[in-house]
Amino acid sequence: MRAVRVVSTTGPADVVVGDVPEPAPGPDDVLVEVHAVGVSFPDLLLSKGEYQLKPEVPFTLGVDFAGTVVSGPGFEPGQRVAGVGGYGGAAERVANPAMFTFALPDELSYDEGAALPMNYLTAQFALAERGQLRAGETVLVHGAAGGVGTATLQVAKGYGARTIAVVSTDEKAEVARAAGADEVVLLDGFKESVQELTGGRGVDVVLDVVGGDAFTDSLRVLGTQGRLLVVGFAAGQGIPEVKVNRLLLNNVDVRGVGWGAYAMLRPGYMQEQWAELVPMMASGVVKPPIGATYDLDGFGQALLDMADRRTLGKSVVRVR
Repeated sequence: MRAVRVVSTTGPADVVVGDVPEPAPGPDDVLVEVHAVGVSFPDLLLSKGEYQLKPEVPFTLGVDFAGTVVSGPGFEPGQRVAGVGGYGGAAERVANPAMFTFALPDELSYDEGAALPMNYLTAQFALAERGQLRAGETVLVHGAAGGVGTATLQVAKGYGARTIAVVSTDEKAEVARAAGADEVVLLDGFKESVQELTGGRGVDVVLDVVGGDAFTDSLRVLGTQGRLLVVGFAAGQGIPEVKVNRLLLNNVDVRGVGWGAYAMLRPGYMQEQWAELVPMMASGVVKPPIGATYDLDGFGQALLDMADRRTLGKSVVRVR
């Protein structure tokens, strides 16, 4: 079968598509015929050897996927599913642990299914588990036109929150609005815009996948007992530092969000998360915005586009 392979950790330009043996599922695995694969930031890092997981080369990329069940415990042959793993999903077939594989509702396409697991489970974990979000609160989302950003906007809406999207261009503003943002502000001068939108009260939660220069102003827009959720540092400007007296004076928190490390070690936890999201999928509030689509041979180009920050919404590779 064909699969997207990292043969040297020299970046996405050197990713290749080649033939590999079909997977041999273990007793707790589901064998899935893959229809679509989501393109994720960890794939980019894996291709460069910069991710916390460091598999031996050669290995297959692909964190998120969707397809139909061939065989496996807890699922029927032909059943539509989505799944997530550390890597290995960007192939014509994948053997994935049943506890990391989820029934895909009929309301969603395979493309949308492949856009769901990592981003939406991360968003649910960030908002519910780490952010302790309550209905009626206000959530500010940085990088709001990207995969995690659009997922967070939708999950926050599903929990009854008001959402403010922060984006860098007018084109990205349209993506954030289409994803369901209540308000959209530009990154340049966002602190003043947010204070105006909230009547000076500030926001309850900030979700930050960007880091960089905006970090300090993100702290400044938090209201009393606000929570800044640190998900990543996509700006590439280094890791921000926090002057902890600011936390004390304003009664605010900075909280790390490491979904994978938490969820992978707790059997059944991802299934509980998915169950939280299913009613949001059924209502239509969770519907991943699909950006560019590629064929299997285009996986490397999809990663290059992500590296160049040309990605809007979730990029998807169609396998069949």
